Amino acid sequence: MDIIHLLPDSVANQIAAGEVIQRPASCLKELVENSLDAGAKRIQVIVRDAGRTLLQVIDDGVGMSEMDARLAFERHATSKIREAQDLFSLRTMGFRGEALASICAVAQVEMTTRRAEDETGTLLEIHGSDVVRQEPCSCPVGTNIKVSNLFFNVPVRRKFLKTDQTELRNLLTEFYHIVLVYPKVSFTFVHNDEILLELPAGTEKQRIEAVFGNPKKNVYTSAFVDVHTETDLVSIRGFVVKPENATRKAEQYFFVNGRYMRHPYFLKAVQTAYSGMLVNDYQPSFFIYFDINPEAIDVNIHPTKTEIKFADEQTIFQILMASVREALGKFTLSPQIDFDTTGSIDIPLAQDQPVSRPQVTVDPTYNPFHTRGAVYPDRVPTNWESLYEGLSQTRDLETSTSPEPVIADVDSCPMWQYAGKYILLPGATGLVLINQHRAHAAVLYAQFLEQLSHLQGAKQQLLFPEVISLPSDEMVLLEHMLADLRAIGFELDQLSPDSYSIQSIPAQLSNQSALPVLQQIIQQVRERGADTQQEWREQIALSLAQSAAIPYGKTLTEPEMRDLVKRLVLLPSYRRMADGKTIVSVLTDEEINKRF
Repeated sequence: MDIIHLLPDSVANQIAAGEVIQRPASCLKELVENSLDAGAKRIQVIVRDAGRTLLQVIDDGVGMSEMDARLAFERHATSKIREAQDLFSLRTMGFRGEALASICAVAQVEMTTRRAEDETGTLLEIHGSDVVRQEPCSCPVGTNIKVSNLFFNVPVRRKFLKTDQTELRNLLTEFYHIVLVYPKVSFTFVHNDEILLELPAGTEKQRIEAVFGNPKKNVYTSAFVDVHTETDLVSIRGFVVKPENATRKAEQYFFVNGRYMRHPYFLKAVQTAYSGMLVNDYQPSFFIYFDINPEAIDVNIHPTKTEIKFADEQTIFQILMASVREALGKFTLSPQIDFDTTGSIDIPLAQDQPVSRPQVTVDPTYNPFHTRGAVYPDRVPTNWESLYEGLSQTRDLETSTSPEPVIADVDSCPMWQYAGKYILLPGATGLVLINQHRAHAAVLYAQFLEQLSHLQGAKQQLLFPEVISLPSDEMVLLEHMLADLRAIGFELDQLSPDSYSIQSIPAQLSNQSALPVLQQIIQQVRERGADTQQEWREQIALSLAQSAAIPYGKTLTEPEMRDLVKRLVLLPSYRRMADGKTIVSVLTDEEINKRF
């Protein structure tokens, strides 16, 4: 009996949808890319319930005939390529012919479309790969696709979608990937009948400012310098941030031939160009556009088309690094070295003494592969095992989560402060070192979590309210956290769709500026992917605790140190903070004795 058989198209489409359509953001990407390939100049995205209920894309592109409208939903039906050779000259966003077939396999799809030369358009309705109806209709030129009830027939996939907040952020992120590379196309993004983004056609800088900054003030893009390099292999243009404007939260975007891509190797090139210019943990923001012969890249290695292979990555790495360095150098942001300079350099010397040639001593008998031989017996440690004695014991003290105390008698033991940063005191196994800032942050973290759980935070009214303005994706995040932020002491009044007025702050923040604290909270929640209320409450508490904790360099009295240590040791786990950073370290008696 034969056991191999062909799968029905509906089943094959659902399997393909598992790779192509992973979430509402994947659906948005495919539909908007189709609109761009159709030559649209105006694209409107309408979303309801973060794409679960409705995801609609309306464009003014060329539209489709009745026959093309029907064929568009068949697997491997495409207008972008005709033969395998066409894959090496791609200039369109899509080409596989899988997206629409995959979408209609897992959703209820309704499409109306019309070409300019046709008097009537076509209406097509498909539910789970089954055509419900197809008939003529009256509609404007272009295409209007409504995707309703995504994953209605794949309950497992629908169940594992994230919260509306997370899915909406993913939608906006995917939207940014497209709008940033097509500034001459106007876009509108509407969620639950509210316009989140309205982007008119303009230049690349205007589009970047409209998405991440303030379109009226150009504050965001004023921190960038232009990059522009033309070579036979690749054309590179775009914008990189000045080193003094780098932040911990960086917007980093690569685009190639009108397509967003992720490329860790090229990211390393940019980071190398900034070497020595940035503060620790700070990253440069950049928007870099590559234009290269399509035959020199391969975009057909992943269904999302964001992973792209280059035929000559090493050369492009060098060109990119040099381009960024040159851009920074033109604005005197990095020292310049002219490698083409000929002739001597005049260096003033004491007492007009001539420069002597440096002498290098070479040992011709040295062999790096025989360091244990009789020639160099002094280079081999005879008691090398002793170098590692006590290492495991020290590591256990650092990483142990056992409840055994490392701090002996908090009430009566002597305490000292060192370098305005550490509290020193004798412990059960040696000298205990406590990071005073982190210790206070751990104590405050527990307090803030308790206040959030009971919605009882004390607040302090600001004499001069501050205004916070955020991009759309961060504004969505802020709105989801509003109740908890207000419970902890932030009083926020909405001024516009992208800004809030900060009227009060948590009392523990004293006289600190509210704006950087609130920005840090949003950044931490965004970077750590906090999706549930408990997760973002933990990030809120941690950010507030780090902001309100005793600063480094502050001198503490003996009673202040003792009170802080007492409160610290009452915590269930006091050796490390919630983010894993060390609070308490022990210099053991054995380690101290070895030094003498």
